[in-house]
Amino acid sequence: MTSPAPVSVSIDPVELAQALIRRPSVTPADEGAMDVLQRQLEGLGFTCRRMKFGEIENLYAKRGTARPNLCFAGHTDVVPVGDDAAWTAGPFEAEIKDGVLYGRGAVDMKSAIAAFVSAVAHTEEVPGSISFLITGDEEGVAEDGTVKVVEALAAEGEIIDHCIVGEPTSASLLGDMVKIGRRGSINAWIAVDGRQGHVAYPHRAANPIPVMVDILSRLQARVLDDGYTGFQPSNLEVTTVDVGNPATNVIPASAKARINIRFNPAHKGKDLAAWIEQECREAAEGFSGRVEALCKISGEAFLTEPGAFTDVIVGAVGDATGRVPELSTTGGTSDARFIRALCPVVEFGLVGSTMHQVDERVPVEEVRQLAGAYTALIRRYFEAFSG
Repeated sequence: MTSPAPVSVSIDPVELAQALIRRPSVTPADEGAMDVLQRQLEGLGFTCRRMKFGEIENLYAKRGTARPNLCFAGHTDVVPVGDDAAWTAGPFEAEIKDGVLYGRGAVDMKSAIAAFVSAVAHTEEVPGSISFLITGDEEGVAEDGTVKVVEALAAEGEIIDHCIVGEPTSASLLGDMVKIGRRGSINAWIAVDGRQGHVAYPHRAANPIPVMVDILSRLQARVLDDGYTGFQPSNLEVTTVDVGNPATNVIPASAKARINIRFNPAHKGKDLAAWIEQECREAAEGFSGRVEALCKISGEAFLTEPGAFTDVIVGAVGDATGRVPELSTTGGTSDARFIRALCPVVEFGLVGSTMHQVDERVPVEEVRQLAGAYTALIRRYFEAFSG
């Protein structure tokens, strides 16, 4: 069974991007952004299912019942605007100046959502299904968004064969880079509780600082690895150390620190957590106070091996831009780390140089060019995978 014949409409990706940007959906707020998208998709014959977890709006929309099912994933939530007065145009006005669209979410990633919707509108009947997995919880804690939708779909037996995530992966020029994997991430909160006292009477106190220094030294002394095929070396960074002691003659009662490790597939998050906890235990030997480490794995490392699916993406980028993209695993985490539990996933979108900045912006022609690339992607995908 093929998907229903598409409704004959034309959707301008720039106009739809503007409509989405004008919804001030600063995470975790939705402010009607999901409604704007749902109306467009229903007009294209999609069956839309709102999946709300906690206060987060999520949407799974699908047209067709047959396989293969090609999914586009993205998010409608955006980061705060910063200094509103510093913007060239209002961050939620979606104004176009000299051919450039300004607004929070213009790059990350409402324009990509609009571009894929436009691509679907321009796509003839396909031998399979097309779906959208859109969350309002990517820029925040990411606990009630894509991860929950993925869990629910998996429990129901819903099959997604391949997924393209519309994150702004291009580095300098549209189509110069796509992401085929990501490093994992683990955060650790380390607390050392001692006993406050006078610096002249250290035997009456238990200074937490030397223990904390020892812990951090132990952690930083290890070379995690020298890299992994397709990945840069893993790195550990100390992101904060806090004692909160304004006095010069007081031994403080506690010291706190936080670290983050970005790791490649040479490691598993649970193994790194166990190592951090072990180093804390060893540093605490002989200390009369308490040492605690709380570790949270926000994503495991993953790689979509180059093959037929990445060939589809590379070919589509070439069709639209004439470029051969680099297949990269650089950068931070994205919701692809959750979707990988369902299917192979690749990320491709706009140039990300202004994302999260004041004056986030994108040339309107690049939005249209991205829509063209997505149109070619859909065509090439079903030629390659529909059997």
